[in-house]
Amino acid sequence: MTFQMSPDRQESGWLAANGRRIVTPMPFGIMGIVNVTPDSFYDGGRYDSVQAALERCRQLLSQGADILDIGAASSRPGAGDVSPAMEGQRLWPVLEAVRAQAPDALISIDTVHGATAARALELGAAVVNDISGCDADPELVDVLAQYRPAYILMHSQGTPATMQANPSYGDVLAEIKDFFERKLHFLTGAGVPETHIALDPGIGFGKTGLHNLAILRRIEEFREFGRPVLAGISMKSFFGYLLGQPVDKRGESTATASALLWSRGVFWHRVHNVGQVRDALLLAAGINGDMTCCQSYRI
Repeated sequence: MTFQMSPDRQESGWLAANGRRIVTPMPFGIMGIVNVTPDSFYDGGRYDSVQAALERCRQLLSQGADILDIGAASSRPGAGDVSPAMEGQRLWPVLEAVRAQAPDALISIDTVHGATAARALELGAAVVNDISGCDADPELVDVLAQYRPAYILMHSQGTPATMQANPSYGDVLAEIKDFFERKLHFLTGAGVPETHIALDPGIGFGKTGLHNLAILRRIEEFREFGRPVLAGISMKSFFGYLLGQPVDKRGESTATASALLWSRGVFWHRVHNVGQVRDALLLAAGINGDMTCCQSYRI
C-alpha cells in the first residue's frame, strides 16, 4: 500500500452561504451523526426526543465534531421515503434547541427534500447532505442555487428502498466518476457554485461488499475533481462482510479505516463514534508528520 500525506489543511474549507469558509482546527474534518429517527440501522430511536438529540449534539461537540449532521429520515437498506412534513415534525424542535444551546455549532441537514433543506437553512443550517444527488426532489437544485449552502453530493445506485436488491456495475470507480462529472456540470449550470460542493462516493448505497472495497482501495482518485472528499463508512455492513462484526462491534474498525482513508486523501469523515475516530485521525496525522496535532505533548 502506498500512503500519501494528508491533503493541505486548506482543503478542509469548502464554502457555505455568504462565502463562509468551513475550516477545521486539525488537518481533517469530522461530521458527527445525529439521527432523530425511530429506525436508523445503528442508533434508531435513541435520539428521537428533543432532549436526547440535544444531549447527543453536546456529546459530539465535546468529542471534537466539526459539523453536526442531523437527519430525520433513515437511509438504511429497505427504508421507505419520509415526507417533508414528517421530517419537519422531527427536525424543527431539535434544530431550534441546538441553535439556542450551541449557537456556534455548524449544522448539516441530511435530507433529499428541497422544502426541508430550505427551512433548515433559514433556521441556521449551513450544509445540505443529500444522498440522492438531487434526483429525489428536483426542487432541491433551486434551493441550493438560491441559498448557496455547502452541499455534499453523494453517489447512490437506486433509493434506500431498492438499492441493495441487486447492485451492479461494469466498473464501479469509473461509473461513480462519470456520475460526479455529470452532476457537477449539471449543478454548476443550474447556479450552484462548484466551490460549495464536496463529494461522497456513497459507501453502502447500492454497492456490494466487493464494490465498497474497490472504492475504498482507490478512493484518492476522487480528488482529481478538485473538491473535498467525504467518507461515510461508520458502522457500515461491509465491516460485517469483511470481518464478521455485528453492527454494535464496528467502532474500532470504523476508526481504523478512517485513519487509513485520511492517509489516502479523504479529509471529511462522517461517523457516529466521533471521539474514537478523532483519536485515530490524530494518530495518523502525527505519524505522517503533521506535528500541529501534537502541540499539547512534549516531543
